[in-house]
Amino acid sequence: MKIRHAFLFVSLMGLVSLFADLTYEGARGITGPYLAVLGASALAVGFASGFGEFVGYALRLGSGWIADKTHSYWILTFLGYAVNLAAIPLLAFVHRWEWAVALLVTERLGKAIRTPARDALLSRATAVVGHGKGFGLHELLDQVGAVVGPLAVAGVLARGFGFSTAFLFLAVPAVAALVTLATARLWWPKTPTIEVFASDQSHGSSHGLPAGFRWLLLFIALHVVGFAHFQLVAFHLETHKIVATPTIPLLFALAMLVDGAVALPAGWLFDRVGLRGLVLAPLLSAPIALFAFSQRAWAAALGVGLWGAALGLQETTFKAAIAHAVPPNHRGMAFGLFHAVYGTAWLLGSLTLSALYTYGIGPLVVFTVAWQLAALMTLPALLAKFQK
Repeated sequence: MKIRHAFLFVSLMGLVSLFADLTYEGARGITGPYLAVLGASALAVGFASGFGEFVGYALRLGSGWIADKTHSYWILTFLGYAVNLAAIPLLAFVHRWEWAVALLVTERLGKAIRTPARDALLSRATAVVGHGKGFGLHELLDQVGAVVGPLAVAGVLARGFGFSTAFLFLAVPAVAALVTLATARLWWPKTPTIEVFASDQSHGSSHGLPAGFRWLLLFIALHVVGFAHFQLVAFHLETHKIVATPTIPLLFALAMLVDGAVALPAGWLFDRVGLRGLVLAPLLSAPIALFAFSQRAWAAALGVGLWGAALGLQETTFKAAIAHAVPPNHRGMAFGLFHAVYGTAWLLGSLTLSALYTYGIGPLVVFTVAWQLAALMTLPALLAKFQK
């Protein structure tokens, strides 16, 4: 694959993610109120969110394994996007909250099917343009959709249209995503360039994954457990009246903007320093809780900005690290394992942080800093495993 073709392919897949994020991130901002209108309880809303995210992460392990065993990367990518995107416009036609919840879980299922296969395809192209820069460009375009989607839906509702019209409107970017994906498939060479992979990164598992890959997963898990989630930050801002309620979604939009802005520089840095660039993730995340859970609006805004920067760093450098560390034919499984570990650590960390919050901000800050320090302590062993 030539550099020009690889760059075009990464850009097209980034546009696919832009349109896809516009669709389901646009919907995410109104699904809670929509379920309430349909008569769902708070428990049902929590189940739809929690179980949906669990499905979206946990099943990626299986879909990644299938992708590597069958080499059906494109089939799984198309199938996953079709399921993922079709579920959103269909929400306009349901009249019971149970069916709405089923569609929301189905949307996450589609994402679980396609993500490891898509990332494996992307890793082949980013090997040509640079894993860091390639995944950074993809993340940048992805976040454009994450920002535009909620704003577009807010505009539809502001004009006096209802929830059903908003969900139908999101069919437009959903179709655009599938058309762009088909275009990207046309640019994929029939015989992709064989990627030269470092032979001295010894393999130590029956799955063909490098022996040091478990250290990479451990680093990610420790880091994510101590990574405060925005829902808890938003809860703090609302209950303590740190900022006005309408400002909270604007702060989330700010975080998404910072996420996208950080992606490309983070990718460029990774291509320059390799796995050593992972050190920035815990260093950037350690002070988030101290600022985000402050009683001052400026500090909270700074904390949310740091949260967005850390998220952009994760999305770029973690995927680039996997592409750097794992041979091409085993990346579907590797990306599946990564997402499963990330989702599990996110769930455990979220539950623990929510529990600690009831005891005050101090224990929460100590917890987050301690886990980021633990992640930093694994880096020497991780880097030693992948030294040439």
